[in-house]
Amino acid sequence: MNKIKKTRQKVNLVQLTQYLISGGAFFWSGYLMFFLLDKQFGWSLWWAKLSANVVGWLVNYTLQRYWVFNNPKLAKHQTEVTRRYALITVVNFLLDYGIVASLKYAGLTPYIGQFIAAGFFTVWNYFWYRFWVFPTKYSSAGKR
Repeated sequence: MNKIKKTRQKVNLVQLTQYLISGGAFFWSGYLMFFLLDKQFGWSLWWAKLSANVVGWLVNYTLQRYWVFNNPKLAKHQTEVTRRYALITVVNFLLDYGIVASLKYAGLTPYIGQFIAAGFFTVWNYFWYRFWVFPTKYSSAGKR
């Protein structure tokens, strides 16, 4: 195996590790907030999940943008990157809520449902973030 290929594999492994750490920060900050809002304040599933996710999204965006997928070229496209992140985040929230609410309806606690949903989103988001939200080569409106 040539040196360039080994270096690229190492960079991808480092990035994947950073992504998993960032995802863990998102999950646990949101999970703890959900627990607080659900158990301490008795909020509905919708409002507790939404509010907890807002906390997780702030943590996640910061880590993903400035650590995992840190690319100086993205600075020129900050508005578009933020829009893309917001769009995929809305889609993710609706999917996540649907997964957790469905599992709750089936008799599973939302605390376990969140772990199941997180497994799906770990893979799903990596590809969206890497190739569309924070791409190495940025293309906006057909420009490179």
